[in-house]
Amino acid sequence: MNNPIKNVDEFIKKVGEMKKQDKFDLSSDEDLSIAVMNLVSIEEHFFFTAEKTGRSEYFDLLKEVREMRKELLKKLIKEYEGEVWCISKHLLAASMRLMEVGTKQLGAGNKKEARELFEKAYNLYSLFWGVNMKLIGSKDLKKIDDNALNRHDSKKSGFMGKLGELVKKAIDCCIE
Repeated sequence: MNNPIKNVDEFIKKVGEMKKQDKFDLSSDEDLSIAVMNLVSIEEHFFFTAEKTGRSEYFDLLKEVREMRKELLKKLIKEYEGEVWCISKHLLAASMRLMEVGTKQLGAGNKKEARELFEKAYNLYSLFWGVNMKLIGSKDLKKIDDNALNRHDSKKSGFMGKLGELVKKAIDCCIE
């Protein structure tokens, strides 16, 4: 499977065309991805609350939230192979947790550590979009320099950096 996107400009052009054709609304998908992150967190909280209190009714609530999360995740992940579904869920969950830990560090006055955690959270979030928008072709990844996004990349600023730039340019929630 070849990577359908050769460079940032081509990717942005493709996203723009898809927006004009109403094929998808990335700003709504971004909001939905944040909702899914929160649903995963709610599942975790119901689990720990059930265990800490010994009240099994929290497991019933967990089950309901899980079903909702699965339904909404299907709206974001329409096609997948192998374990991309689970990978995607865990990318969102890890991103959310790193944001929360980063926010706590920021509140504690540890700005440098918070910034590092936020960067990791954003990298995971970008990876989620890269996987699910099929920006990452496994054949291309094996053949390229460690600091390039794909074999056509001449600027080589690192995979996660490039992917983050793609997501920043493509998903602008402020554009109506």
